[in-house]
Amino acid sequence: MQPRHLGRADYAETVEAMQRFTQERGDGTPDELWVCEHPPLYTQGVAGQASHLLATADIPVFASNRGGQVTYHGPGQVVAYPLVDLRRAGYFVKEYVYRIEEAVIRTLGHFGVTGHRVAGAPGIYVRLDDPGSHAVLPQRPQHAGAAGPAPAPDFNGLGKIAALGIKVSRHCTYHGVALNVDMDLEPYSRINPCGYAGLATVDLSTIGVHTTWDEAAAVLAGQLATRLAP
Repeated sequence: MQPRHLGRADYAETVEAMQRFTQERGDGTPDELWVCEHPPLYTQGVAGQASHLLATADIPVFASNRGGQVTYHGPGQVVAYPLVDLRRAGYFVKEYVYRIEEAVIRTLGHFGVTGHRVAGAPGIYVRLDDPGSHAVLPQRPQHAGAAGPAPAPDFNGLGKIAALGIKVSRHCTYHGVALNVDMDLEPYSRINPCGYAGLATVDLSTIGVHTTWDEAAAVLAGQLATRLAP
């Protein structure tokens, strides 16, 4: 996987470039990993509902073709876009999402933070009262075949620190994952993050981790390159 560090990148131009890369790539085109941060904006996924945009004010809204609902991008957030040929990699979309989440969990572990999955809600969450706690969440995903219907997502005591939104075209991925490092979190209060009213959103800084964007980006990129390998 070839890394590309884009720095501060315009969102619309980046999406257009990912689409062009995906349309033009061939069977032998190497996978790439684009890492960047974006100027402030909201992105609304294909399942997005306008009712989740509460008071966007001066922050622009971009209608995106990724999966999911509304989220926020801004300075201090590491955004990683894996451009992966899934057929060549040898795994399907569900495992691809699991591998991205695992890369985020391992990245958080590097900084002494325990990341958690929540059943029915893609992304990674941390305990607000004890971000380093390894205690298993009762709302964690259950093994396939578990008795009873899947529970509704339960965010009690949790804050979301990483959001996922992907697109697959011609068995190749684009869009990706955003990890909050040291942001102005106020814009999240103007939306229902990922479509969930009242969902707390955090970054590494607010839970006591003091690092740089460059360090967090390097750790996440390394983990994604490892976890997404065939």
